[in-house]
Amino acid sequence: MSDLKPCACQLEFLDWEFGLFFHFGVRTFHEGRADWDEVYMDPAAFDPANLDCRQWADTAKRAGANYCILTAKHHDGFALWQTETTDYGVRAAKWKGGKGDVVKEFTDACREMGLKTGLYYSPAEFGSVKRAPEEYDEYFIAQITELLTRYGKIDYLWFDGCGAGGHRFDSRRIVDTIRSLQPEILLFNLWDPDVGWIGNEQGVAPEDRRYATLLPAENAVRGENPRFLPYECDCKIRPNNWFWSRNDADTLRSIDEIEGLYDLSVGRGCNLLLNVGPDDRGLLPERDAATLAAFGERLRERFASPLPVKTEVHEDGVLLTLDEPSPANTLVLEEDLTAGEKINAFSVFFRLGEKEFLLAHGHTVGHKRIVRFPVLLLGDGSELFIRLTDADPGARLKDIRLYFDRRDHDA
Repeated sequence: MSDLKPCACQLEFLDWEFGLFFHFGVRTFHEGRADWDEVYMDPAAFDPANLDCRQWADTAKRAGANYCILTAKHHDGFALWQTETTDYGVRAAKWKGGKGDVVKEFTDACREMGLKTGLYYSPAEFGSVKRAPEEYDEYFIAQITELLTRYGKIDYLWFDGCGAGGHRFDSRRIVDTIRSLQPEILLFNLWDPDVGWIGNEQGVAPEDRRYATLLPAENAVRGENPRFLPYECDCKIRPNNWFWSRNDADTLRSIDEIEGLYDLSVGRGCNLLLNVGPDDRGLLPERDAATLAAFGERLRERFASPLPVKTEVHEDGVLLTLDEPSPANTLVLEEDLTAGEKINAFSVFFRLGEKEFLLAHGHTVGHKRIVRFPVLLLGDGSELFIRLTDADPGARLKDIRLYFDRRDHDA
């Protein structure tokens, strides 16, 4: 299926690489509630007195993220915008006398910081007025229409895979409405996806996940099947909770752990979506924000200075040489995906004189493959060779970068 081609917006999505997910809502003010416990949460309790979405967006920028997603409506049904469809939302909140709009503050902040803007919308609904099945599609479409017509361009609409009490949606009508309102929007996961879910919430992609995907019938409402799908790996910065809790600060992931997740997602050709929960002040907790900023600094330092490598394209691969000897331990490969995914297997060899040693092997390169290996001294007769051991016609590496991560040397 190497003839499956991505659209321009899918290639752009892969270039985003890393995003932040913000789970925030009425549940932030009802600690101890859990997904699907269906316990009513009083909307009046929603009162983020110091809400500052610019702090969220600034933290995302410092972390090296390129996009952000807000839970506009989670499974409880609480709407973070001034919806005309229900009273269960910010209209019933103590916050700003019921006049506030988190979605507006969020989208404004993202654009101010130059971040791509995404909204999460759960098809599920509890905690609000119960609706007959025939009413639910109208409600769904009315809410989505508000979100896609009031806040300018929305780059990404993130549909949770959880359903709504077994309700069978008029998916074609929903998709047609969305596409007519925002033709360039990316859809996650359901009905007519532009982006696929990796299948776990651990932030880890399989080592050789290909983009060609056979969709289940309910997720191919336009009939395009199979199709090219980039993938996203979502996970939590505090592994036990999507929403903020005052009792789990000790679970906060370390910078090293986040870096590892980055290599196991972005470094395997997928995007990483890392969740952080704003607290009941409406701010990201200080430790979470500091960890994200420090991770961003590490990411920039790690990939700021590629070695001045020279490349020679041979019939069977690409030779990498250095004019001046230098240690190296990280190779970044990027495939040209414009015409589809063409590389089916590759190997990286360390050549020392007449001898050749295998450093790495894989079956996909995709948008990006990060290959780490023990520190090697390159130059003066030692070099690297990348061999495409199985590739379809037209396969091409569009970028090759070599780095020396000094931390491995110092250790």
